[in-house]
Amino acid sequence: MTSITQGAASAPSLRFAGQAQRRALAWSWTCGLLLILTLLVIYPVAMLLIGAITNTNPIVEGYHFERASLDNFLAVLANPNVQVALVNSLIACAGGTALAVVIGLIFSWIVVRTDTPAKRLIAMSSIVPLFVPPLVGAVAWAILGSPRTGLINTLLASLGIDFRINLYSMGGLIAVFGMYYAPYVYMFTASALRNMDPSLEEAAEVSGAGAVRTLFTVTFPLIAPAIVSGMLLSFIVMLGIYGIPAVLGAPANIHVLTTYIFKLTAWSPPLYSTAAAVAVILMVVTGLLVWAQARVLSGRSYTTVAGKAFRPRALRLGPWRWLTLGLALFYLVVVVVLPTLALIVAGFRKFLFIRSLTDVFDERAYSLVHFERLLANPLALRSIVNTMEVGLWTAAIGGALAFAIGYTINRTQLPGRRGIDIISTLPVAIPGLVVGVAYLWAWIGLPGGLYGSIWILALAFIARFMPDTIKALSTSLMQIHKELEEASWICGRGMLGTIRSIVLPLAKPGVVAAMTLLFILAIRELGSSLFLYTSETMVMAVLLLDYYEGGNVGVTAAFSLVQTVLLAVLIGFTQWLSRGAADGGVGRAG
Repeated sequence: MTSITQGAASAPSLRFAGQAQRRALAWSWTCGLLLILTLLVIYPVAMLLIGAITNTNPIVEGYHFERASLDNFLAVLANPNVQVALVNSLIACAGGTALAVVIGLIFSWIVVRTDTPAKRLIAMSSIVPLFVPPLVGAVAWAILGSPRTGLINTLLASLGIDFRINLYSMGGLIAVFGMYYAPYVYMFTASALRNMDPSLEEAAEVSGAGAVRTLFTVTFPLIAPAIVSGMLLSFIVMLGIYGIPAVLGAPANIHVLTTYIFKLTAWSPPLYSTAAAVAVILMVVTGLLVWAQARVLSGRSYTTVAGKAFRPRALRLGPWRWLTLGLALFYLVVVVVLPTLALIVAGFRKFLFIRSLTDVFDERAYSLVHFERLLANPLALRSIVNTMEVGLWTAAIGGALAFAIGYTINRTQLPGRRGIDIISTLPVAIPGLVVGVAYLWAWIGLPGGLYGSIWILALAFIARFMPDTIKALSTSLMQIHKELEEASWICGRGMLGTIRSIVLPLAKPGVVAAMTLLFILAIRELGSSLFLYTSETMVMAVLLLDYYEGGNVGVTAAFSLVQTVLLAVLIGFTQWLSRGAADGGVGRAG
């Protein structure tokens, strides 16, 4: 009887000990993730801000808070060059966003709401620009639209047309921005149109509204959240891009905030404090836009999906469907075919100077000399190896971290998960160039050799693209019903065992897709790399820019083709890998 009483008395203490142990493990997990996120995000940004207000790098020169003031920001804001760069940024991004919205809306409507032929081809052509590195696209259009030697101008002259285009201009920046960032608007609006009940449009037409009026008074207003989301995302991404303004804006002396920041660090001596202040201003502007996006979409009802099943209707265009097909094919030619042909011509011609259209077809003018020069340069081969290595490490480590964060946020009730969510989302408001400047300030003086290594690039890329990776993963995690994990726990499996045997196999397609996205974003990233590379850690994007700025257009085109082919092969391989993961996940689930 005594032993039974002692056992009964000890049971609560055992339960209490088990609960205390679980709480300790939960807090240890949360604190570990918060520590990692602090090192990746909070610490570099804090060092950048401290350097901007003290005019010293706190790592190299120590902390001098007695010098802290806003004088640096006031001087920067009063600088006419900064003001011009800010105005140019806003004009270029606003114009590019307006064009992107027009293109994205037109193509999403064509694909989802009309009976236009070859809609699969149109849908594919609408997202192809996402996989073209901005720098490669800018180089291709510089070859096409140079005012003197551009291939389009050569063609126009050969045809006797007295008209020339000049992409070294604000109009050129807007056009290239709009063409290559329209897919963001397309993806948001196409998804919204698919989920919208067509009975709302049918009711408008029964009331006497025509197709065009219904489009502008019912359809587009109801998908306003998607339009605003795509519009602001496009604007935010454009604001942080360096490659396109560097190639198309610099020759016309059109500086934007990103190119001006890099210009400050290229002076002798480098003006790092001024660059840090401008970088903080760019980050603040981006953050305000992200806040505005959330503010605009909150507090309003746009519900268009109810419990009733429906199919998106296809508007019969009659003969007009051939016009919409022609528009889609024209866009495909402009954003894919023409730039690719320009890179092929420039990459294989011995000299880019072309007198007439017939010279383009003179086979004696073509050779592999630019590819031979490229492959003979040890730095080019090293940059390819470095890029692949950085991409793999970024995908592996970033994918694992994103899974841990995504699972914690979406599948647990752990304390502190709200803080993890907020910090992991912060890089949305930090452009790539600012990430590079922040990591430069944070790690350049610390012992251990992190700065100047491959690892500093990988860490910067992980921080830069963390929100994209977590978002891609979270969708797969939220689709897994909670009862599957509960059944595993009832069978005696712990948290890690449940993740390994249930969650990870079912979420494998999403994990592979997220890691693939991270890999592709890493190997094409330029802004974050500009301040962090050395001769030993040179990556393809930076070397490509060096070739172009050095006037080696032929080698630049050849290197662009190499990068494009590598990207195409990698995307094809990862698509095959994703399909295999999906089949494997389905098999395990069954």
